[in-house]
Amino acid sequence: MEIELAKLLKRSNDKVQAVLNILLESPYFYAVDDHDLFLFLRRHRREFTDFFKLFHGWRLIIDTKCARVYKADWYNRAITPINRSLFQFTKRDECLAFMMLLEFFEQQLEENGMTIEDKENLRFHFGDLLEYSHKRFQKLFPEQEQRYSQEYLRSKIWKPVMPELEKHRFLSKIKPPEDLSASEQDLIYEAMPALYHYNGAALARMIPELVNAEEREEQ
Repeated sequence: MEIELAKLLKRSNDKVQAVLNILLESPYFYAVDDHDLFLFLRRHRREFTDFFKLFHGWRLIIDTKCARVYKADWYNRAITPINRSLFQFTKRDECLAFMMLLEFFEQQLEENGMTIEDKENLRFHFGDLLEYSHKRFQKLFPEQEQRYSQEYLRSKIWKPVMPELEKHRFLSKIKPPEDLSASEQDLIYEAMPALYHYNGAALARMIPELVNAEEREEQ
């Protein structure tokens, strides 16, 4: 059986190899990373999809702005979860913050009438996200109102979370003009297309379970 991607490789060796490498070099391949190669991938999505499914058992996911390969199983059991270079948060409040980001993202999309089909990505002020998460934490933990102040959320939760979100390319910080000094709350972030790959409403339903699970452990 001849693999269709092998036929494509004979005709466009450089592009096929480049796309395969890009898909494996980071969790997400954005259209803005390399427009020509992204269009090549979308044009030949069937060949790439079949290749990953046949040889790796992976699923190739592509939309108008983003592509990724989804790996469901980890085969090298000698590499424990703690040693895997994956996007993950281990602390409860950080997990909650990420879920709240997704809630905030979907709310902002609705308010601005935006979808993934829009040419531009959603942009927002960090202060708006901070205010949204402050209200959510206050609602989740009414008995800990003083602890979950905006300053606590900013310094103890979002300060370590935001760099991770930038590192894994969920968010991109917009550099302010050199002649403009912006406060932290005025910083503007761009929501990258990978956020569309997470169902914020579904994850939000997990928030009470996450809160209750940690409360049971503390008892």
